[in-house]
Amino acid sequence: MRIQRVRGIPDWLGADAARLRLLEEQGIGLARQYGYQEVVLPVLEPKELFVRSIGTHTDIVGKEMYCFEDRGGEAICLRPEGTAGAVRAFLQAGLHRGGTQRWCYVGPMFRRERPQKGRLRQFTQFGCECFGLASPAADVELLALAWRYLDALGVAARVRLLLNSLGCSVCRPPYRERLVAFLEARRERLCADCQARITRNPMRVLDCKNASCQAELQSAPHMLDMLCDACRAHFAEVRAGLEALGIAYRVDPKIVRGLDYYTRTAFEFVAEGLGAQATVLAGGRYDGLVKALGGPDVPAVGFAAGLERLALLLDEAPLAAPDAVVIALGEEMLAPSLKVAEALRREGFFVVHAGGGGAKRQFREADRQGARWAVIVGEDEWKRGLVRVKDLQTGTQHELDLEEACKLLRTD
Repeated sequence: MRIQRVRGIPDWLGADAARLRLLEEQGIGLARQYGYQEVVLPVLEPKELFVRSIGTHTDIVGKEMYCFEDRGGEAICLRPEGTAGAVRAFLQAGLHRGGTQRWCYVGPMFRRERPQKGRLRQFTQFGCECFGLASPAADVELLALAWRYLDALGVAARVRLLLNSLGCSVCRPPYRERLVAFLEARRERLCADCQARITRNPMRVLDCKNASCQAELQSAPHMLDMLCDACRAHFAEVRAGLEALGIAYRVDPKIVRGLDYYTRTAFEFVAEGLGAQATVLAGGRYDGLVKALGGPDVPAVGFAAGLERLALLLDEAPLAAPDAVVIALGEEMLAPSLKVAEALRREGFFVVHAGGGGAKRQFREADRQGARWAVIVGEDEWKRGLVRVKDLQTGTQHELDLEEACKLLRTD
């Protein structure tokens, strides 16, 4: 039997790989315009990092993490998300003493979920994290970056921004008590998952996709109605900032996110046509996480975009065609043709060598590659210091030295 890939972990080949690379490069390039510095963080982290940050009662920690014990007896896991690792690196490098830090990153994350459209066990995230700014202006700027990213990809018209506030350590505890009392009165009519969440993570019940649960939650209390004065003012300034920038949004009190560390601003960009897995970019403020992981009280806000889900919204990215394909006429011209290909690449051209062999096969390869030009290295021309350049669209040919050939290729 041939070995198959692991379920839920895809191969990205050809045009699909090009589309994923486009999403990565567009994100990192745009983040730099906003002052975000690219960082590269480990795929393996201590299990305890996510237990303490995400929360022991979340589905990620309880059901989905890939964990193992290494040979030294240390509990290790493949990272299920990027923020906790970013905070760990921020603290370990002592950067909490150095003022504001803005980071961006791209990389694989791992969760053992049930694979379906838009939900994979290995998936790629583009993320941004801003440490050290408590101002709602930081939230607005991050949301503006997210919106510009989606707009640059040409998918903004298909995406809605949903916004909420999750309160803080002052106003969330009394809200939690009120919500738990509401849910307990309806416990028997909720699904098994929601019944378990009542005591462990009651706000997650609001996000349940079960239709019968949503019917029971129609009159559930909202965090927005119980915000303290500071949280209410913060949320009002975030909304005002978005309106000033012309970024449309809708307040949705059921946006709670799946991680315990979020405070105040929480948001999701939700796309049409993706079914249940419709959130393509999401995040919020997590002011208490740095302190929870052993650091000082540093405010922070961030987001992550799921690139595989975003890729579902994009048209297929065509593979870039080479500028030229180099063809060797005869085995004795193989070495000279390799020299020609290298010389053209040094001049900045995208060049494919046809690999030698029969001329017909090499010209078929040039057609398959979609190249405009064939650079043909034959014995007669080579003795005179020339190559033959053929326009594969018109059939016209020119005998040129390499300098002249480069000029012709640049006119295309």
